[in-house]
Amino acid sequence: MLSTKEFKFTVLVGILFYIALSAGVVKADRIKDISTIAGVRSNPLVGYGLVVGLNGTGDGSGAVTDQSMRSMLSRLGINIPLDATLKAKNVAAVSIHATLPAFAKKGQKIDVTVASIGGAKSLRGGSLLMTPLRGIDHKIYAIAQGNVVVSGFGVEGLDGSKVTVNVPSSGRILHGAMVEQIIDTPFGDASEIVLNLHQPDFTTSTRVAEVINNAIGPGSAHSVDPASVSVNAPSDPAQRVSFVSFLENLIIKPGEAPAKIIINSRTGTVVIGKHVHVLPAAVSHGSLTVTITESSQVNQPAPLSGGTTTVVPASDIRVDQDNKMFVFNPGVSLNEIVQAVNQVGAAPGDLVAILEALKEVGALQAELIVI
Repeated sequence: MLSTKEFKFTVLVGILFYIALSAGVVKADRIKDISTIAGVRSNPLVGYGLVVGLNGTGDGSGAVTDQSMRSMLSRLGINIPLDATLKAKNVAAVSIHATLPAFAKKGQKIDVTVASIGGAKSLRGGSLLMTPLRGIDHKIYAIAQGNVVVSGFGVEGLDGSKVTVNVPSSGRILHGAMVEQIIDTPFGDASEIVLNLHQPDFTTSTRVAEVINNAIGPGSAHSVDPASVSVNAPSDPAQRVSFVSFLENLIIKPGEAPAKIIINSRTGTVVIGKHVHVLPAAVSHGSLTVTITESSQVNQPAPLSGGTTTVVPASDIRVDQDNKMFVFNPGVSLNEIVQAVNQVGAAPGDLVAILEALKEVGALQAELIVI
């Protein structure tokens, strides 16, 4: 029977084997899936507003909420005396953020996320009042308003006990903002378009240019650098849209990634790339087990000594050590590495130590990345 730790590591080894076998299959991708067009991007928007109609879960009191309520009512023609006390149990000051997609037009609607920035315990049942959303240039690009949908909830008893599910102090408004101003993109201005690769690679960049030249004609595209490919494009907007649609659906075989090993030091997860190899090396893996057993002994005084019977704690310490060694031959592959480590019963934490040691002695032909 395998222990829980051994079972988890066996499952990890199985996953690595599957990845290794899958990596040997030749795969091709569309240019659309491995790149984006320079200048075609989304833009973040942010705003500040008030959520009203809460069931006593609002901010309660606070300078920010009080000032915001006075400012809002003042714009609506209601003047509140400075000495008047405002109760904001049903009101919450919130921040609103959204993403304005590329080519968004006036009148289109986008989703927004609302989050409390005060003392509100929950935004459930609240409604966001009209709030402008601004870009990095402080210009207004959208107006948000609507009912907040909250996925979490919180319940609190009189004795202080409480139960909270998810985060009730934030929520979303589906189609909660209307676009009021568009952002110009350089898509139709230049005589060429630039494809930016998601993963910069000299081989992939060269292959993208070659595929485009074979499909359109020599000299139509050229690699600018490992991350960009420049393509001559029609000046007419309608033709340019059709041209980009044609480019996006061209099939390419991306270059294979360099040999890497990714280690998550917090979870113990280890992912080994396809091209990882090890030079001749010998590894000794020692499994040290320390067992401490606590017991009690009765200390009985001698007769007529006048002493008292006492209980004395006693500790039994046992140390067991099981050393195992395995040898890596020249040109060891991913499968052989995993098999060797699995045979000695190394856990993910031990595997990390072994890989780091191999890297230090120069036997590991891969980039070791610890996150």
